[in-house]
Amino acid sequence: MGFLKKIFAGRHAAVQQLPAGTITVNRDGQVVTSTVSSAYPKKLLQDVGRDVLALFSEARVAQMPLAEVSLHFGSLRITARELRGGAIIFLFPQTALSPTPTISRL
Repeated sequence: MGFLKKIFAGRHAAVQQLPAGTITVNRDGQVVTSTVSSAYPKKLLQDVGRDVLALFSEARVAQMPLAEVSLHFGSLRITARELRGGAIIFLFPQTALSPTPTISRL
């Protein structure tokens, strides 16, 4: 998954806030709804959505279907749930002072 490289591609070393919020993508990877700041390009969010959908698709092909996946990076946590072909993706920036958010189970 190269979308972390896309977040920082072509940028000089600087302090930058990580994306935070939720995006919902349809089966084509197009963003349907988003609570992520408009400061982040829609193309970046679509790339994240397409990569997550590709992960779910590859798991199905390998006969290991996933309903939910959680990815932990140094300072970014991505949790995604499959939704009838699309997905809802939660982006959580992690700091030393913030507790790890949890997603309630139904």
